[in-house]
Amino acid sequence: MTTPPPNASAPAPGRIPHITRILLADDQADVRSGFRLILDSQPDMTVVGEAADGATAVDLAHELRPDLVIADIRMPVLDGLEVTRRLTGPATPDPPRVLVVTTFDHDDYVRTALRDGACGFLLKRSGPGLLIEGVRAAMAGDLLISPQLTVRLLQSLASPAPPPARGPSPLTSREAEIARLVAEGLTNAEIAARLFISAGTAKTHIANIQAKLKVRNRLGIAAWSWEMRNAPYAGP
Repeated sequence: MTTPPPNASAPAPGRIPHITRILLADDQADVRSGFRLILDSQPDMTVVGEAADGATAVDLAHELRPDLVIADIRMPVLDGLEVTRRLTGPATPDPPRVLVVTTFDHDDYVRTALRDGACGFLLKRSGPGLLIEGVRAAMAGDLLISPQLTVRLLQSLASPAPPPARGPSPLTSREAEIARLVAEGLTNAEIAARLFISAGTAKTHIANIQAKLKVRNRLGIAAWSWEMRNAPYAGP
């Protein structure tokens, strides 16, 4: 990820974009420099700080209040998973979004990062275009995972054991429908178009679904939806 691409998916001409403020956390200076070059080339992104270790990243996040932290997994002092937990935990007021971008694609890393609140998990070899897409997806409330990981991750979520019987759903019929669309991989805008509602309404529904299901992100909603489809109904 060293060459900035064209401004793909950039805001429409004539519109003043919201500038996403980004903090980079990676122990390799050349990686941080490459990411800064890519992100600062976009009209709606700016890098406001850099950290070479996880503890500094947490301190800078509290000081600079970025919109998004891009964190590597393996860093000195605190790793990227611990950085994610500390920055997105329930006790953190107005937490930043965290996008994990790393060389290491171990399944446990992916599951842990997403479970603890990361808004995406990308591999460094995925290229600059996907990095930019990941930032925009995170800021839109969507979740982006490198395509190389998606199939493996979905397979790992499928339990070989028979699913437990399910009771009544905590969701309304509209929320259950939206959960099903999230599980199909639709974005907020696509869900809104499918259901003839605004993107803001779709986003509100998804936030309510996450609260009811006590999950941290869209992957948690998708996992719940898959389990509900496969589990026999046990009644109230």
